Amino acid sequence: MKDNSTLKKSVGIWIRVSTEDQAKGESPEHHEARAREYAKFNGWTVKEVYDLAGVSGKTVMEHPQAKRMFADVKRGHITGLVFSKLARVARNTRELLDIADYFRQHSADMISLQEKIDTSTPAGRLFYTMIAAMAQWEREETVDRVKASIAVRAKLGSPLGGPAPFGYQWKDKKLVPHPKEAPVRKLMYELFLKHRRKKAVVRLLNGAGHRTRKGVPFTSKTVTRLLQDPTAKGVHRANYTTRNGQSKQWSVKPESEWCLHEVEGLVSADVWEECNRIIGESHSKQRRPAKKAVHVFAGVAHCECGDKMYVPSNSPKYVCRACRNKIAIADLDAIFCGEIKAYSVSPQAIASYLKNSNDTAAEKERLAAMQREELERIRKEMQRTFDLYQQEKLDAEGFDKFYAPLNERKKQIESTLPSLEAEVDILKVNTLSTEEIASQAGSLYDHWQAMQPEEKREIVESIAEKIVVGKDEIHISFYYAPTSKDMANRWRKGWDSNPR
Repeated sequence: MKDNSTLKKSVGIWIRVSTEDQAKGESPEHHEARAREYAKFNGWTVKEVYDLAGVSGKTVMEHPQAKRMFADVKRGHITGLVFSKLARVARNTRELLDIADYFRQHSADMISLQEKIDTSTPAGRLFYTMIAAMAQWEREETVDRVKASIAVRAKLGSPLGGPAPFGYQWKDKKLVPHPKEAPVRKLMYELFLKHRRKKAVVRLLNGAGHRTRKGVPFTSKTVTRLLQDPTAKGVHRANYTTRNGQSKQWSVKPESEWCLHEVEGLVSADVWEECNRIIGESHSKQRRPAKKAVHVFAGVAHCECGDKMYVPSNSPKYVCRACRNKIAIADLDAIFCGEIKAYSVSPQAIASYLKNSNDTAAEKERLAAMQREELERIRKEMQRTFDLYQQEKLDAEGFDKFYAPLNERKKQIESTLPSLEAEVDILKVNTLSTEEIASQAGSLYDHWQAMQPEEKREIVESIAEKIVVGKDEIHISFYYAPTSKDMANRWRKGWDSNPR
């Protein structure tokens, strides 16, 4: 995910206050003011307000305001959404995972003021990573349950929900030759044995007016798949493919998991084997592109001369193109891992910062609580004054004398309270960011070597601002790592992306 902290961020404000909350004095206007103050503290521009006040949580995602918000995120009109708490956006965990994944895919941030989650911060970016892991885990659990049921049905020879192979049809839960498609499927093998070229088979089939089940012309890919399917020789495979989670590409399972069932063949086993021998020889002659390597520190690693360092093809080192400074991939990986460990075992500076920040937040939170109590007292006093006027125990002049000052004080508190609450939100989000990274450092160190390059890359992008490789030393700058000099005066900005 991209770091948006240095950009002029455009955000939207999501407002959904229940009728019960409004009765407690939590007005939509107050929630909007608090969110605007939070955005103001961060230097963000509020572009949109999505007002769903009073809307039931059961219908949120289908509401026009929600659809407008998703569209604005997709087109980049807003790059973040500020809201009071997660329950105001998603009604259950599954929905939250889907929404967080949507925001992550579009490099947009979610900012929950009550849970103190701000994905524009390092801890927030780790929140995205954890959300993605939870979503993946839930998908895998679902896949495992489906796989278990598929395996049982496959062993029984029952249909698994998909269509019958071309040339066959399901009849009384059994595969039998299709009267119109079977002759075409058989013709494929005859043409391939004669011409030994898939493109020739495609040209002749389409030229003769034959079409797929969907009514479209045959392609080389379709013909290859059908030629390799052993159903045509009388052996139908079930439970032999699976869909990969992230890439969503189909792959073949180990043969030990296949379920094979005898069906009526369209061609002999000898014909099928010869066709597939020819296909196998053709495939072995084709060069397959290698999987692109993932370089964990690309774009983050810089040479001391100022240029970025890259890994040339088939090289085990990061290299500066300007001055040819080099460092081995394994060495940089080990040094970074060591820095994570060093941070986790040197907590004194972090503890001092957290104490100061927590004390400041607690003081401001006490002030906010006092203002809320004062506001509630004034509202009650205004109501009593109004009741006296209604009961004619107070004339118009007396009513104005008592009511006007109360109303003025009420407006004053209502205008300053959101700003104070936003200051508390900022303090707590930044404190949580620091605390979360510190607590995760030990875990990251323990699991670093076992992580895949893609996972390491996500962690590096989340917490490392810049790595400077010199001839004799290496300096790693973390987004969240304050120095002893600037601990006291960076409570509002937290671990920004441009430390002084």
